[in-house]
Amino acid sequence: MTTWTSDELDKIGKAEELQIASLRRDGTLRNPVTIWVVRLGDDLYVRSVNGRTAAWFRGAQVRHEGHVRAGGADKDVTFVEESAPEINEQIDHAYRSKYRRYPSSVDHILSSDARAATIKLLPRSTSS
Repeated sequence: MTTWTSDELDKIGKAEELQIASLRRDGTLRNPVTIWVVRLGDDLYVRSVNGRTAAWFRGAQVRHEGHVRAGGADKDVTFVEESAPEINEQIDHAYRSKYRRYPSSVDHILSSDARAATIKLLPRSTSS
């Protein structure tokens, strides 16, 4: 199993924004979307502020694979839904802490709709 390097975790975890693009059924990347990202230990998480109906989130559900770019890191990823309440509580705290200067936006990313659209990003090795 591929894991994040500490450099990738630092770069992506500290980045203000992340560019995320999911793979289409034919293997091509969709257009990237800018979203927020948080780090919990050695894991990275994103949420759809507009919930499960957002176009980028629906796209991520097609193949559960895509690409992210943030803070100088550029990585192919697998999308894994995160629904564990205890992990989501920690993710809420991470969003509150990292993005506290945007209180009204943080309220949206902590909504039940956004929480239901939480994704853990796993690094994916690319085959040559």
